[in-house]
Amino acid sequence: LDLPITEAGVPLPEALAVLEREVLRPGAATASGFHMAYIPGGGLYHGALGDYLAAATNKYSGVYFPAPGAVRMENQLVRWAADLVGYPATAGGHTASGGSLANLTAIATARDAHGVSSARVTRAVVYVTGQAHHSIAKALHLTGLGEAPVRRIAIDPEHRMQPAALADAIATDRANGLEPWLVVASAGTTDTGAVDPLDAIATIARDADCWLHVDAAYGGFFLLTGQGRALLRGIERSDSVALDPHKCLFLPYGSGMVLVRDVQQLRVTHAHTGSYMQDTHGASGELSPADISPELSRPFRALRMWLPLVTLGVAPFRAALEEKLLLARHFHARLGGLGFEMGPEPQLSVVIYRWVPPGATAQAANEFNRWLIKAALEDGRVFLSSTTLEGTVWLRLAVVTHRTHLREVELAIRVLVELVRQAGGTVASR
Repeated sequence: LDLPITEAGVPLPEALAVLEREVLRPGAATASGFHMAYIPGGGLYHGALGDYLAAATNKYSGVYFPAPGAVRMENQLVRWAADLVGYPATAGGHTASGGSLANLTAIATARDAHGVSSARVTRAVVYVTGQAHHSIAKALHLTGLGEAPVRRIAIDPEHRMQPAALADAIATDRANGLEPWLVVASAGTTDTGAVDPLDAIATIARDADCWLHVDAAYGGFFLLTGQGRALLRGIERSDSVALDPHKCLFLPYGSGMVLVRDVQQLRVTHAHTGSYMQDTHGASGELSPADISPELSRPFRALRMWLPLVTLGVAPFRAALEEKLLLARHFHARLGGLGFEMGPEPQLSVVIYRWVPPGATAQAANEFNRWLIKAALEDGRVFLSSTTLEGTVWLRLAVVTHRTHLREVELAIRVLVELVRQAGGTVASR
């Protein structure tokens, strides 16, 4: 605001100085290794270089006719991700701005595939857990499904959907004359990193003729690791998946992806055209992103993902994700040994934990942990966050950034221990 937009402008160094001082320095540095708060990512140089080249050349990547190479590049990435998930050759998708738009696109496609018209909405039942990302509720609202009954299925002590509870809810609704049609499972919840039992859920959804959408925005690319592939078994049986390369592929924000088992279902929902585009039609053999997504104008997102994967290969990404899994387990074990109350053993790379002062009531313990996260943020050496689960305040550690290593995790432990001791707590010396 101290540098207004004027007729003549200012020298570039002056503008960049404002950028550094007022934009880059304040707030959270999500590309820093000390950022362990939400589900951070980004900061990968090759991704930034891809963005620079995409912006400088400004290729329009929505339609094959003006940019065949750009569309082929996106379709190559979609095929790579579909193979990673385990989808058949009929699958397809596109890059999106993130998990929210990917979830919206998948739910709109599922709605049309199941013929959920406005006359049926109030009988068409959706099944989620209380851990489902809030973008699912937003997507239901935006797709005209806001009046659909939503069942929140019970979760187990590790915050995962209980398949038996899902099956019972579907059977009860069907017996009452309702129409079950959509199950949304999570492959890495934001709160705790929990992965629902996808294989069992897929069997129930198939038997009930329900569309199964898996929100794998956070956890999907852990399929690159052996542990992640075992944990996400059954994802290949879903009807659609949302992924976020700007999380566990460390790309810039605005990098999402939606995959659908039958790409023609995407096309039915999203293919529209205008007469001014008649020259672009032709038998190219390639699906254009504009025909299978809500967007017509769109950036050349594929380059930021293609350049790192092609030049670096997949191995460094796999190694980085394996490291994050190990670091989360290390943090869980170390902090538990120091007397902190720990949540479930982490399935992926999110850990929940808290400090409970001896003899504290539930309310007092919550207040202490609110103080603890505030004190950690004011300390400033690491960036952590908190959440509330069933009335209990928990602190969260999310080990996702590719620059987060053992040094940063050990510093987080040290900061927490110092703050608890500062407040008079007795932390074990182990």
